[in-house]
Amino acid sequence: MADRLTQLQDTINQQADHFCNSIGILQQYSTPSKFSGFDRSGSQTPSQQQQEDYAQLFATLIARCAKDIDVLIESLPNDDSSTELQENKEAGEQLEEVVRRGEALLQQIQDALADIAQSQLDMQRLAAADS
Repeated sequence: MADRLTQLQDTINQQADHFCNSIGILQQYSTPSKFSGFDRSGSQTPSQQQQEDYAQLFATLIARCAKDIDVLIESLPNDDSSTELQENKEAGEQLEEVVRRGEALLQQIQDALADIAQSQLDMQRLAAADS
């Protein structure tokens, strides 16, 4: 599972890179906005075709990476079907059975001790009555 988690982390990092790069391209090639009272001359604007190519490229990269993330998340093991969880459940059931048997044995021992104590009291009374 650690390998899948590492793959997932790497893919999420790659997706973050795609987002950062796409924002950088947008900043680099976007058409400047006009502000009143401010004239900026000498800037070159890229061709419309070049802008569309970048938009298509990053849209494809981001969509593909999102699919990869979904596939990796779906491939992670489910907690309910984990073998470790199943083993823990079985061990817990065994422990509960041992505790039940221990409590039954404890009850038998306490009953036996109560019988012994009662027998000793009865013998002391008989001895006191005989004297």
